[in-house]
Amino acid sequence: MIKSYKKTLAVAIAASIVSAGAVAQPFTKGQGPYSWNSLSYFENLDLSGQTVTISGPWLGEEAGYFNDVLAYFEEATGADVQYAGSDSFEQQIVIDAQAGSPPNIAVFPQPGLAGDLARQGLLTPLGDSAAEFIRQNFAAGQSWVDLGTYSDRNGNDQFYGVFYRTDLKSLVWYSPDNFSDYGYDVPNSMEELIALSDQMVADGNTPWCIGLGSGAATGWPATDWVEDFMLRLHTPDVYDGWVNNTIKFNDPRVQEAINLFGDFAKNPDYVSGGVSAVGTTDFRDAPTPMFDIPPGCFMHRQASFIPAFFPEGTVVGQDVDFFYLPAFEEKDLGNPVLGAGTVLALTRDSQAARAVLSYLQTPLAHELWMARGNFLSAHLGVNLDAYANDSLRRQGEILLNATTFRFDASDLMPGAIGAGSFWTGMVDFVGGSSAQQVTNAIQRSWDQLN
Repeated sequence: MIKSYKKTLAVAIAASIVSAGAVAQPFTKGQGPYSWNSLSYFENLDLSGQTVTISGPWLGEEAGYFNDVLAYFEEATGADVQYAGSDSFEQQIVIDAQAGSPPNIAVFPQPGLAGDLARQGLLTPLGDSAAEFIRQNFAAGQSWVDLGTYSDRNGNDQFYGVFYRTDLKSLVWYSPDNFSDYGYDVPNSMEELIALSDQMVADGNTPWCIGLGSGAATGWPATDWVEDFMLRLHTPDVYDGWVNNTIKFNDPRVQEAINLFGDFAKNPDYVSGGVSAVGTTDFRDAPTPMFDIPPGCFMHRQASFIPAFFPEGTVVGQDVDFFYLPAFEEKDLGNPVLGAGTVLALTRDSQAARAVLSYLQTPLAHELWMARGNFLSAHLGVNLDAYANDSLRRQGEILLNATTFRFDASDLMPGAIGAGSFWTGMVDFVGGSSAQQVTNAIQRSWDQLN
């Protein structure tokens, strides 16, 4: 879970409404590695005089990039598209929707919130054809359909949400120079990763840097480890059942994933600073020993945002690089990927709003932000050359090679669990409690919600 991290990096500005048409188009149509043919359908739509309102969590630079994307739609159709960004979006969208005055489109940073509004009848279903489009045009398409499908007010599952912009978590960061100096190869399976860790220990080296500290949110980095291991030990339906508690938190399969995390984090030979440092080291400081001479550790499992906390001047792709956290070869579960992303949903239907939503599902609407950075796409139609740099392109390839994508489980669980007892339970686990003790306590906290 990285919710608290994102809030600390959010630009603290007031919510504002900006018309995309007021923003200069940053790319010349017909030039560059962009799918300009995506505009042809929309150039035949006359939406002059129609306004589409969108609200979401993007502020500052990110809001500017999104408005740049929308500017091409505006020029093609004549519509006026207005985006309002707010650092209190999650609260405001509920208030506006329940009051009957929502925007046309809402950008949800968590599927769970979209699901809550769908169950209240406050979202518009997109229909089976929209779901089929996602199924056919996105890598691991069924995963994205599942993540955008929620129960309506009658308890019937319907497709509501389209993902736009994805975050990637299933990454291991390392120094290519350190690997080269010691003769280590990037592993291609979990079995090879464990064997590599053991070889490092035998060589007198420390394989891993792990830190769970994050102020009031201490513990969340461990939940990401457990979620990744759930996807590598068990089929996606087990993960889904764990998220909604039809598979109890103290199920042996969940304990297996937590114990596998313990094989890394509770092994004193595996972790920089020893086991006692795991629970107290701030996650932002955790990768620093990788850059020491000699290295204090060789690998750090963390999401795509972590380079923001590497030492100043660190160049990704040179000083540090990443590889996909591999799956178990013997389990034959494909290439599961853990991540997060934003969900677009109709909160007030109109012809123009549906057109905007369709536009945001085109390769071009993804490529235009990909070129600016801080944007990954699972769209099969995008040109990978549009990525701002090689590192983002390779992360995009990991997404496109995914056979299963699942959203951060702790972000989908009730807040008291995913941002509460799960966090504290993982700190207790690293501190010496058993997986059974921890999962029993978390399940009791879940039972108390009912």
